[in-house]
Amino acid sequence: MTATKRAKTTNGVSRAQRARSTRTSDARPATTQRQTVSLALVQFAPRKGDVRANFERIEQVFAALRHDKEGFPAVVVFPEASLSGYFVEGGVAEVALPATTVLQRLNRAASAACGANHEPFDVVLGFYEDDRGKLYNSALYATLSATPALRHVHRKLFLPTYGVFDEERFVSRGRTIEAFETRHGRVAILICEDACHAVAVTIAALRGAQIVYIPSASPGRGLEDVEPANVRMWRDIMRVAAAEHGIFMVYAGLVGFEGGKGFTGASRLMGPFGDLRVEAPFDGAAIVRTTISLADVNIARAALPALGDLESNLSEITAMFDKEVANRPAGAPPPARP
Repeated sequence: MTATKRAKTTNGVSRAQRARSTRTSDARPATTQRQTVSLALVQFAPRKGDVRANFERIEQVFAALRHDKEGFPAVVVFPEASLSGYFVEGGVAEVALPATTVLQRLNRAASAACGANHEPFDVVLGFYEDDRGKLYNSALYATLSATPALRHVHRKLFLPTYGVFDEERFVSRGRTIEAFETRHGRVAILICEDACHAVAVTIAALRGAQIVYIPSASPGRGLEDVEPANVRMWRDIMRVAAAEHGIFMVYAGLVGFEGGKGFTGASRLMGPFGDLRVEAPFDGAAIVRTTISLADVNIARAALPALGDLESNLSEITAMFDKEVANRPAGAPPPARP
């Protein structure tokens, strides 16, 4: 793992925005008002198909964070398919693991790097999951400690099967988007293309998420400019979604090459005003650190109450979706891709 790279962070919150939101934010419990969360966003190039080697790399990340002058973060966020690489295709069954096995091996890596009695910390990590023979592109949220706990497993809903992508041939679709409580706020996980669909972020926000974690593996596209077009695309998607829903969005991306296709890391955190807080380079391994205040969620939602407006119209919006589903013939194929 390369040395930690850093990016300048800003809180992006003006005095006027804080003043306008005092009444709304005061309605939340005092513990939420004060809560800050320190984050480490990790981007690295897994060794393709070598699960053992990639757990060793994760152990090295934990060791590097242990010696970081900023102290160990509360949450460490890894990319999609961190244990195997992304383009394993027909080899997915050979690298897929049950979520409980991933938890156990992550906890062993944490103990080896930080000592058996290390302070608890949380991890978000993408991996290929084997659930009793059914395969998924998944990401877990876990607490690593003397008594490790698996908090949640998200299974990717939107499986790209076009261009260089062929996911739906090899893994099954997830079926739900959930928000869940953690020691560091109420959060949700979306994997890569999940977050490209605004409705997915909306569901997470409606279910109370303050932070959406996005493990990703995004191959570089549009290389005619100073940075790949997909890096700009992701920045724009996250900016709009974060501002619309008043939510933190935390993206961790793979880097390196697999089969001639290069991944563009550009791991970043977007604040709930649509303000870019921190971003890693797109062209190499890095760990970026930042700290957020969950109180900013209430401040942002008071300044731009778009989520509240949606909630007040939710029954009408739901009826429109129901009508659209009802009008589709049973068994009709999806619309052709352009």
